[in-house]
Amino acid sequence: MTLVLGISAFYHDSAAALIQDGVVVAAASEERFTRKKHDSAFPSCAVNSCLEMAGAMVADLDYVGFYEKPLLKFDRLLETYLAFAPRGYRSFAKAMPSWLQTKLHLPREIRRHLGGDYKRRIVFCEHHESHAASAFYPSPFQESAILTIDGVGEWTTTSWGIGRDQTISLKQDIRFPHSLGLLYSALTYFCGFRVNSGEYKLMGLAPYGQPRFAKLIRDNLVHIADDGSYRLNMDYFGYCHTLRMTNRKLEKLVGVPRRLPDTPVRSIDMDLAASIQQVTEEIVLGLAQHVYARTGMDNLCMAGGVALNCVANGRLQREGPFKQIWVQPAAGDAGGALGVAWLIWHQLLNHTRGADPEDSQRGSLLGPDISSSQEMNELRAAGAVAEQFDDPRILDQRVAELLAEGKVVGWIQGNMEFGPRALGSRSILGDPRNPQMQTTMNLKIKFRESFRPFAPIVLAEQANQYFDMPSPACSPYMLFTHYVLESKRVPSGSAPIIEGDQPASGLERVRERRSELPAITHLDYSARVQTVSPGRHGRLHGLLSEFYRQTGCPVLINTSFNVRGEPIVRTAGDAYRCFMATEMDALVVGNFLMLRERQPHTARTNSQTYLKNLEPD
Repeated sequence: MTLVLGISAFYHDSAAALIQDGVVVAAASEERFTRKKHDSAFPSCAVNSCLEMAGAMVADLDYVGFYEKPLLKFDRLLETYLAFAPRGYRSFAKAMPSWLQTKLHLPREIRRHLGGDYKRRIVFCEHHESHAASAFYPSPFQESAILTIDGVGEWTTTSWGIGRDQTISLKQDIRFPHSLGLLYSALTYFCGFRVNSGEYKLMGLAPYGQPRFAKLIRDNLVHIADDGSYRLNMDYFGYCHTLRMTNRKLEKLVGVPRRLPDTPVRSIDMDLAASIQQVTEEIVLGLAQHVYARTGMDNLCMAGGVALNCVANGRLQREGPFKQIWVQPAAGDAGGALGVAWLIWHQLLNHTRGADPEDSQRGSLLGPDISSSQEMNELRAAGAVAEQFDDPRILDQRVAELLAEGKVVGWIQGNMEFGPRALGSRSILGDPRNPQMQTTMNLKIKFRESFRPFAPIVLAEQANQYFDMPSPACSPYMLFTHYVLESKRVPSGSAPIIEGDQPASGLERVRERRSELPAITHLDYSARVQTVSPGRHGRLHGLLSEFYRQTGCPVLINTSFNVRGEPIVRTAGDAYRCFMATEMDALVVGNFLMLRERQPHTARTNSQTYLKNLEPD
């Protein structure tokens, strides 16, 4: 038996992943344990959880891998500083302490955090190698083109290559400071959202605007070549030498100052969001066309933070040259832990690989299993009121009834998801037919901006009846947008959600009823679809099937079980605290059902105190 531990840490979204004889047995992000969103500390809790799931100890590990090369990254930091000196001293001085104390001594730090019990080799791979490995090795393809796009690793920001059998070979890259991920983050910053967490908001805001700045962005901010490559005009960006993503020159070009956080979203912010989204899609399509022309392959695997842009992915799937696309569900830095572990097993140790036709990511349900009985006993001892169901089918009937009545239900089952999406194990569910549900869930439960869309889960066997998807429909990781079928649509603006309302404008357009499923249909009739099948999603498939039986609708809203500024919940205790701090109506943990009106008042008071201490995202 060979155990390989992969680690991503010290920069953003620390995580650990464990592979045993080539099979992933566990993967988890540190933030789920520490409750610090995007925690960048060494993933001690995640490592311990992975080892516990495998029944192993640190001394049992054969290899430990780190997802990038710190000395190469430090080289980029120094070279960038010298290129801009004496400008940039402030950002340079801020970065130096952590490098001198920790990041330049990673072998020592890794061994120290592993308790001194690990005596064997530590392997370092390049950042985009780990992205490429995380995309190709678990994919359903025996051979594939690979495209990785993110902010920046050591030097590389975009790369493409080929995966064949157990070997990955990267062919070309684009290097810092030219970065599609940083371009998107710069506009995220300009529109008043937080970098590394607000990009989802910008993508969700885009359909509210018009892409009237797309030409301005192409003419001034980024040059796109015929081969899909691109170069940024650094005159408008500050991330090389300041603590700001953009500068005053961009404000002059656009004609308005940067929006400050927590101030009202402006019409121009909507248009900028639409514009950068359109340009991003064009660049992704251009890169994919180039990769296809160079490789001639029918399959494409993707990873890197930009691969989480499900709108661009959906357009690439519809318009691009590849027959099949597979995206790593944990496409950001956390997924690098998986990538380096697989890279060690297949490329360093030269173990053969046979592709699983359904992929070998195991539904990305790679985190710790919830110990519902033990954790529920602790909650009940603390005063929680819960009803236990011996037959899961009876529980599904009761929960489906609650959902059909317009109730919002927290749903906690089995192994925790790995990656930023809730895939039905740590989810909040609602009825997509309810025209008020999007606003209710955004403002009273998630405590986030009202314009942000919700994603649908749909029975895989019924998906083509509601969404324009390839047949047979298969989108288990919620990584592509698909359009609601025209037969299910209502013409835009013709049906306000509240009868008698005047036609809405701006962000108020969220009140429009656009389809038979208004709570999951975005302004452009798109939806970020997750298909649910019995093999991957047993309990969730059972509940959704029961909801379909009762209502004739095979679709539910699925959003992550957390509130703004909080990581997705991990334990029953996390879930109960979040449940009581919001206006959620019911909570299901394993075979236990808790109704809000039956819970003690003290639980709500304690949960509200926790909520006040969260940092805004």
